[in-house]
Amino acid sequence: MAITVETCVASHIGDRHEQQDRVGVFAHPHQPGTLMAVLADGMGGHTGGAMAAEQVLLKARQNFEDYSPRKEEVADLLHGIVDEAHLIIRLTRLTSEKEPHSTAVVFVLQPGQIRWAHCGDSRLYHFRDNRLISRSEDHSLVGDLQRKGQLNDAGARVHPQRNVLLSCLGAAQAPEVCVGEAVRPQAGDSFLLCSDGLWGLLSDAEIAAEVSGRRARDAAEALVDRARKRGAGSGDNISLALIKLVDVPAPESES
Repeated sequence: MAITVETCVASHIGDRHEQQDRVGVFAHPHQPGTLMAVLADGMGGHTGGAMAAEQVLLKARQNFEDYSPRKEEVADLLHGIVDEAHLIIRLTRLTSEKEPHSTAVVFVLQPGQIRWAHCGDSRLYHFRDNRLISRSEDHSLVGDLQRKGQLNDAGARVHPQRNVLLSCLGAAQAPEVCVGEAVRPQAGDSFLLCSDGLWGLLSDAEIAAEVSGRRARDAAEALVDRARKRGAGSGDNISLALIKLVDVPAPESES
């Protein structure tokens, strides 16, 4: 049975004075069935974070448009986007008085293969129907404590240093780039890229419940609405990109 792709991008400023997240989904100009989703959560004071996140999106689109599967491995494409965006953000820092930093999640769907990479604490979730298959690991202090078994999810949500990152783009150290294992596209799969303005307020189970059984646009709207209510006047920027793989029913044969 054939598979079709549903996508939706959603963003909300939350209760902040500026939207410093950037998110986008775009098709490859020459490779049918190939698309990229990118999400970046900027940090660094007034306009600095937005500028850093914008550089991630611009570099991702530029490199993706030049990408040829016959000449380049997708893992190299993903690494290159993060590393090159990091260098650009560092150069921006030298020509301004700001301290721009950004997270990055980059997702590529092409015929027969899905790959993704991330740096920082913006996340990628992979759901199959209503089950969580995998989730990226945060490059943060609380993420490290969780991996060591010293902190659970409930404690991580209220930890006073929950926003401290161990790796991001624009820092003095080179970014840690984690590339996920290749996934074969399958109907019923959903991939969610999101900033901490969403996942910091909703549990994995709550996110799965909203994604499951809804079209991409409806699921995105439900996720933002739930996070806004949970934020109760103190919510962060919210951004997400949702990619759902859906069965295409076979046409009924004529009698």
